[in-house]
Amino acid sequence: MTSKFTELGIDCADPDGLARFWCSVLDYEVHDADEDDGIVTIGPPVEPEGKDHLGPVAPTLTFARVPEGKTVKNRLHLDLNPTDREQDDEVRRLLDLGARHADVGQGGQSWVVLADPEGNEFCVLAARRP
Repeated sequence: MTSKFTELGIDCADPDGLARFWCSVLDYEVHDADEDDGIVTIGPPVEPEGKDHLGPVAPTLTFARVPEGKTVKNRLHLDLNPTDREQDDEVRRLLDLGARHADVGQGGQSWVVLADPEGNEFCVLAARRP
């Protein structure tokens, strides 16, 4: 038996705001929000009842409010593949959503490093994959 990657937990100051940002980036929707605990979970759109999802199911992201802020470069980050536009167009879209360019010492690479509104780095890859 093996394990499957189903969820990524992300500590943050503003779970609602970060969830909105990542919903826009990934075309996800909010699956659960607990304002008392400061936890918001997002994932792919839920299939209508009775309809089977074909193919693998993308992992959910859970944002949890924590008191401390981000202080150093992420040790884990997301890599995004634009599926319906070129890398430059996707980077512009993400910047318009609130991302910003980030320098983590990557040098001249084919990917672009950005940071979400709370400073969590992620990469936009050059290759388009469905």
